[in-house]
Amino acid sequence: MEEEKRNLPARAQNIILEGRRKLSVSGVEEVLAFDDSSVVMRTPLGELNVHGEELKVENLAVDSGELTVTGHISAMMFTEPPAGWWERLFG
Repeated sequence: MEEEKRNLPARAQNIILEGRRKLSVSGVEEVLAFDDSSVVMRTPLGELNVHGEELKVENLAVDSGELTVTGHISAMMFTEPPAGWWERLFG
């Protein structure tokens, strides 16, 4: 139980997908890349990669970490954040 508490992100994250046409994500720290077929963002839980067609970043509120993507969403995938060099050395 104690270890689970340490792994919780500082900022809560919610993902809402509406009919594969609208994606709302909270807890976004940074948008790393985007074009009409993919959006890559950094979140407290790792990088979130969104793939599809005709994707558009409709809303990005940097202060609150809210992001809205519209288009035909075909896939979403998390990539674990890379471990720091301390963790690699002593992990």
